Formats: sequence, structure tokens, C-alpha cells
Amino acid sequence: MSKTPPASGRSFNRRDMLRFTGLAGVATAFSSSLAACGGPASTNSTGDTAESITAVIGYGNNQTWDPLQTASAFSMAAILHCYESLVEGDPVTRKPYAGLAKALPADVTGTSLTFELREGAKWHDGAPVTADDVVFTYARALDPTENVLVRTFLASWLKEVRKVDDRSVEFVLSNPFPYALQRIQTVKIVPKHVFEGKWADAVSGKVVGSGPYKVVEQAPLSHTRFERFDDYNGPRPAVYKKMLWNSIVEAAPRVAKISGAAPAAQIVENIPAANAEQLQEDGRTVEFADGGNNLWLMFNTAHAPFDNKLVRQALHHAIDREKMIEVGLKGKGTAGTSFINPKLEASQPAVNDFRYDPDKAKELLRQAGVTDLKVTLSTTNTTLVADCVNVIKEGWDAIGVTTTLDTQDTKALFSKLDGGFDFQVVSTTQNAEQFGNDPDLLIRYYYAGAGVAPKYARWTGPDAQALLALLDQAAAAVDEAERKKLTKQALDVISEQAVVYPIVFTQNGTAWDPKVLSGVRAQGYPGINLNQAKPVV
Repeated sequence: MSKTPPASGRSFNRRDMLRFTGLAGVATAFSSSLAACGGPASTNSTGDTAESITAVIGYGNNQTWDPLQTASAFSMAAILHCYESLVEGDPVTRKPYAGLAKALPADVTGTSLTFELREGAKWHDGAPVTADDVVFTYARALDPTENVLVRTFLASWLKEVRKVDDRSVEFVLSNPFPYALQRIQTVKIVPKHVFEGKWADAVSGKVVGSGPYKVVEQAPLSHTRFERFDDYNGPRPAVYKKMLWNSIVEAAPRVAKISGAAPAAQIVENIPAANAEQLQEDGRTVEFADGGNNLWLMFNTAHAPFDNKLVRQALHHAIDREKMIEVGLKGKGTAGTSFINPKLEASQPAVNDFRYDPDKAKELLRQAGVTDLKVTLSTTNTTLVADCVNVIKEGWDAIGVTTTLDTQDTKALFSKLDGGFDFQVVSTTQNAEQFGNDPDLLIRYYYAGAGVAPKYARWTGPDAQALLALLDQAAAAVDEAERKKLTKQALDVISEQAVVYPIVFTQNGTAWDPKVLSGVRAQGYPGINLNQAKPVV
């Protein structure tokens, strides 16, 4: 497995995406161009919470910081504080507001959108933000040879971004796209004079944005420090003079930072449900949010009998989702009755809800002509997955399917998949919602481009192409009712095929100290957003 994240000139593949999200394990520590100080994360604290804040992120800070490539939970959360898109969005609802743009366009129903840049916007090095920076950023974002991650969310509707003058740009669309303002949020504008020909610097941790905070120190696998950018003149200026984000992957020391009478951190994300009650007794606010994080099954459609959708459906019907939520998730989850979390506005009920029905599972196997089925279920060894997969095995064994669990380190599993491993079924977790919450994005992340369905499940035939065509048709529909109808058809197709499909959706927990911190919310995806946080004084 390559240890070098993709830089300029290298295509973005699924292995890169999985590594950046943490699905392929912790990558090799990068060498920062900034000064890094040592010391264990547990000793790091900013101290004065009136001017400074300490946060804990449950993911590594040693993965790529390239704004157009990364899916790293730590990097993406940090980037929201350091870079800006033309259009920004509420971290929970994704309701758009003007970011680097002076204002939102009045009409988004056509095939041309014009944005004027905010007056006086500067990069962290003091240089002015110009239209050339926007064109430079989008040229890379749309370049098929670069094939950066965000291209997955743009290629179906955006032709190019043109310079109008030094302060204005025009977006040329291939067709009207109702999610344009949401999708533009995924592209953080970067300075051409800093990163042209030097994307490796961004990968390794160099951060030069126009946002309210600037990164001043990187200590890989330990922490990242931020300071307020005093020349920021955008809509959400930094409140805190300093921020310290500790990277603590293990649950126990992470929870310890927000525990007790005098917690070392003011906010901690990725809180296990089992710790919520004790933290509340300590006076912490603990909230769990529904989102896109899900435990899914993926079938190898090139390996019989998993090329038969009836077999895939049968194995889903044999899983007691409610028991999994109770035992594995401690009640903090939702059954996957649709490809999109039923708790999200974008979701619609699918034709197959895969309710627990062992008899139906047996009947589907009979219809498929499959007997004495033996399944090796390859899984990852994270706590969440380990707590849930025994429920899968129990259900499959109960209908006469001999089930063997093949549990291993996440990096090892996906390295094998990248090498062409002839797996049968895989179960692990993933979350597309950190990029957005519209139904088109939530589906494409898995089923388009280098998503897990075409990449690993080998699902690329006529049915797959028909699904992508249906998504294109839905996304181009100007009428909302028609778009919703077409999206429902896509969700039905996905539930009928069940190639990659959620078993349960998990809630994300966040805890904070309400005596010193306000203006924060739990998110349904990894990370935190402190752009509206305020100290309690």
C-alpha cells in the first residue's frame, strides 16, 4: 500500500479515499513544514478558555491536508476553519450563505452562475484573493487527469469556471443543477501563488487559506494549533485567539479529556454512547446526532452466488437490525430501511426495507437455488464494527448459512481489496455526509466514480449504468416533485440490487462543557465546527 497521498499529476483512487477517511487505517506520519512540538496529546491544553479553546478529535491529524483531495475527518473539520468556499453552509443543515463570494446569485435555475468576490478578502500570507485563485482551484477540481476527490461531486453538471474580471467568475453548467449552491460548498478555494505546482505541500500539512483561523503548528499524531486570522473580514470571524485540537483515536483517553470536575478540554467529539451518562453526571452536555455514518454490507458481485440479488437480499433479511442497535450501538442508531438515513430530510422509504424476516430470507435463498451456503464475512476491527458483526453472524447461522468472521486491521483489509482480493462479503463503516447532505451526493459517493460499488464490489454492468443515468436525470430535474420521484426510483433500484447497502445508521456523539462553551452543536458526521462557538463569561 502506497504511503504517499496523491499530489499533482496523480489520479485519485479508492485506496486514497479510504486512507483519507481513516477506513484504511492510520497513514504514515507526515512531515510538516510548520514547527512541531512534542509531548503526548493528553498534556496539551490552551488554558484560558475566555480567549482559547481546547478540543479533542477522535481521528488522526497525520493524513492529507489537500483541500481538494482529503476525506480525513480531522483535516476536513480543520479546513472548515481555515479555508473558504465561494458558498459556505450551515454545518448541520447545509443552508447556503455567501463565503468568499460577496453575495449568493439571485437565480440558480439556469446554466450560468456569476460570483463576485468579497472585497478585501486576504490569504493568510497577506496576499489578496483574486478571481485567478478561483479559476486555478476549479481547473484542478474538474481536471480528469488529476481526478481529485471533489470532482465526483462536480463532473456531472459543471463544465468550467471562467474569469470575468479580477473580482468575478462565471460558472458554466452543462445543465441546470438544483444542488449547485450545496455542491460549491465542497470546493475550498486555494491560493494559486502558494500551491501551483506544489500540491505536495498541501498534502503534508501546509495550510494557507482565507478563513477565520490559520494553522500555526502541526504535531502529527498529537495535535494541531490555530490562531485567529485578524485580517479575516468574512461573515463568521474567529472568536477565540487560539485553538488547540488534540488527536486522540482511542476512546478511553479521549473521553477522559472531557471528564471530571475540571476537564482538560472544552469539547470532544466521537463520544461512545456507553460514556454519555457518566459525562452528563459530570456536568457535560452530551448530544447525539443522526447522519450518514453507517455500517454496511458489500457483496462481491463477481463471485457467485453473490452475483444474484436474491442472495444479497436474503442475507439482509436475516439480520436483526433492532437487536444490533440495542446490543452493538447501545440504542444510538437507526435501522437502514433506505440507502439514506431515514432520519435525514433527503431520505425516502425504499421498496425493500429489509425488515428482519428469517423465513423470507430462507425463501429467497430457495428461489435463488442456493443451499448449504458458506460465507466468509470480512470485517474491520474497530469497536463499533466488532460490537455489531456478531449479530450478523448469529442471524446468518440461524437460517443455515455457515458464517466465518474474518476480522482484521482496517488498513490490512483494504490493502487486500486494492490488491484484487476475491472477497465474498465485507462489513465496515463509512460516512459521506461530511461532504454534503443532498441525496445525489450521498448516493454518488458510493456508486459513482471510484466509489466502493464499482471499485470493490465490481458492480459496473448495465444495471449500474442505468442507476447512474437515473441519478443524472434526477439531478437535472428543475421541478422538485419530479426530482424527488426520480430519486425515489434510484433508492428503489439500490435496495433491489443491495450491492452496497446500510444495515444500521449510527449516531455521532459530541460532549462539551456548558459552563465555558456555547454556540456548538453535535454533527451527524465526524469532526466539530467552532466557527460560531462562544465562551460563556
